[in-house]
Amino acid sequence: MVARIRLYLDLIRFEHTLFALPFAYVGVLLAAAGRFDAGVWLWVTAAMVGARTAAMALNRLIDWRIDAQNPRTANRHLPRGLVRPWETLALALVGFALLAWSAYNLNPLTARLLPVAVLFLTGYSYTKRFTWTCHFWLGVTIGAAAAGGWIAQTGHFDPAAYALWAAVALWIAGFDILYATQDVEFDRTHGVHALPARFGVPAALVWARALHAAAWLLFGLTGLLAGAGTWYFAGVVLVGAVLVYEHRLVRPDDLSRVNQAFFEANVVISLGMFAFTLIDALTR
Repeated sequence: MVARIRLYLDLIRFEHTLFALPFAYVGVLLAAAGRFDAGVWLWVTAAMVGARTAAMALNRLIDWRIDAQNPRTANRHLPRGLVRPWETLALALVGFALLAWSAYNLNPLTARLLPVAVLFLTGYSYTKRFTWTCHFWLGVTIGAAAAGGWIAQTGHFDPAAYALWAAVALWIAGFDILYATQDVEFDRTHGVHALPARFGVPAALVWARALHAAAWLLFGLTGLLAGAGTWYFAGVVLVGAVLVYEHRLVRPDDLSRVNQAFFEANVVISLGMFAFTLIDALTR
């Protein structure tokens, strides 16, 4: 049983929760203005685990045939037969159940927005079949976690919540474009839509840099709208430095460090912003 659970966690790349969950917490902290509600933190965590589990399980199931043809992804669980399709679907349904339970235990707005969340979590996996803007769909879907943290705390939207959502969405879209540079030839051959396949790797890197620059500015705007303090803006400075480092790792003629840029640098960004926002909240 333990081995099977580990297999499921590896299937959904559970460690990638570190991209979205810290920003959900950032949304809670900025909206809380010094208040602490253990219930909100509990249900936000549960909602994020459920949403991440459902989305990734469905993504693996929906892309099963594509992954089997791609040499880079042919070693994943479904193509190798390590996990059966019905198990993957069951895992997704459990994730959606946990998300729904959490939403209904937070506030009326999170409950009303549940169908929208399910639509985006399910639909973004299909976008690569018809549009190179799939990276932006992914960004909007994951960025909703940050806005979700805000409305979980307050029960309503505010300008700062929209700014944080946009910042995270552009950050996610930017590094997803970087990640997609690994599959340009496969995507072109098999009709998979992605920005690097459509415009080429050099143009894709320019897009990623521009999106990350805009995301950095929006993180700053979020702090201004939310009335954040010095420590929050120190986190924004950290994000800028890490983004510069991330883009120095990837060049059109050298994509060997894309995975390092994708995971390591972006985990530092998400955890760093959470840590600095938490310090800001505690010291104010």
